[in-house]
Amino acid sequence: MAKNKSHDGSGPSQRQLRVGELIRRTLSEVLARGDVHDPDLNRISVTVGEVRMSSDLKIATAYVMPLGGEGQKDLIAILARNKGELRRLIGKRLELKYAPDLRFRLDETFDQMDETRRLFAQEKVRRDVGD
Repeated sequence: MAKNKSHDGSGPSQRQLRVGELIRRTLSEVLARGDVHDPDLNRISVTVGEVRMSSDLKIATAYVMPLGGEGQKDLIAILARNKGELRRLIGKRLELKYAPDLRFRLDETFDQMDETRRLFAQEKVRRDVGD
C-alpha cells in the first residue's frame, strides 16, 4: 500500500503557500483601506511583499516595507502594536476558524534588488553582460 505523502519537508506545502498568499492580499487590503484604528499606521503606505506560514498554519510572518523605505523600525513597532486587531480583521475577512498569530519582519528583498540594479549599472558589468 502506497504511503500518503502530502508534503516531503523540502519547502512550503501548497496549502502553506495558498494560505500565505490569501493572508498577504488581505493584509495589504486592510492596511491600504486604513481599517485599523491607529492614526500612526494609517499615515504609512505599507508594501506586504510576502507572508510565510508555519507548517501548522498557526504563525504568519509578514515581510513588509514602508513605501519609500522611510521609518522601517517604526513600522515594525506600529504593526506589532496593532497585531491583535489585524489578526481579528484577517480572520473575519477570510472566515478562518483560527486566525494565525502575526509576526512582522522587514522585507530585505527591496535592498537586494537595489544592490543588484547598482551592480548591473556598473560599466564593467554592463560590458561583461553585453548590454
